[in-house]
Amino acid sequence: MTRVLHISDTHFGTVHESTERALQDMVQTTRPDLVLIGGDITQRARKGQFAAARRFVQSLQRPVLAVPGNHDIPLFNLAARLFNPYGNYRQALGVNLEPVFEDDRLLVIGVNSTHPARRKDGRVSPRQAQRVVQRLHAARPGQLRIVLLHHPVRAVEESDTANLLIGREFAVPAWVDAGADLILGGHIHLPYVVPLAGRLGRAAWCVQAGTALSWRVRGGIPNSVNLIDRQADDSCLVRRWDFDAGLARFQEVAAHPLALSRQAAGNVAAAVAP
Repeated sequence: MTRVLHISDTHFGTVHESTERALQDMVQTTRPDLVLIGGDITQRARKGQFAAARRFVQSLQRPVLAVPGNHDIPLFNLAARLFNPYGNYRQALGVNLEPVFEDDRLLVIGVNSTHPARRKDGRVSPRQAQRVVQRLHAARPGQLRIVLLHHPVRAVEESDTANLLIGREFAVPAWVDAGADLILGGHIHLPYVVPLAGRLGRAAWCVQAGTALSWRVRGGIPNSVNLIDRQADDSCLVRRWDFDAGLARFQEVAAHPLALSRQAAGNVAAAVAP
């Protein structure tokens, strides 16, 4: 079995220490093979906030793959936003903004959906989408194939449609048809799992994470993370764990068994063009 922990929107600078300790304890108990952090790692992209995030990552003692969110670009430091928008991020978390993890059982492709010219909205370019398609086509048959980014590709609340990824119309069907199983996002602090469809008959899943550590929770939903287990057959189990303030620990509150499509992917190069 392969186990992945999906967290997002930690927003260091707005973190409760008890929640951070509880998530560290959960990681030590569940021992995921890989921890994915889906952006908005800091609140205001300050060096001290990134230093706290780096200490947290190191404390997990597990492999970690991260992508930036819009909060990881300076908002008030206009010079840094213009000339070195990812400087503090790269210093703390690595120079690669679109990292890839691969072993015999797992392929994770990171996508940077942020842009310094956009304060909040995310977008993916045709070139980025095509890079993901090509990498998916090179995946091994037994791998669970995950695309990780910050901005959501599907909404369940009407108010969140304005937050959806710009470029999703051409990127998501192309990724699904190329073999993606899960597309993981964050940004809106709302956890859910909904299906995705390609144009060539394949299916995949959109998996959203809530805010892992910040007090900036939404709609009465507490801090939340996703534990993803790849089963021996062609399925996986996405389990949502919420922070229980009374018990000072994360606990499983919901489970979503997901069938994985193993239909052969077609040639979707032309589908990437918007």
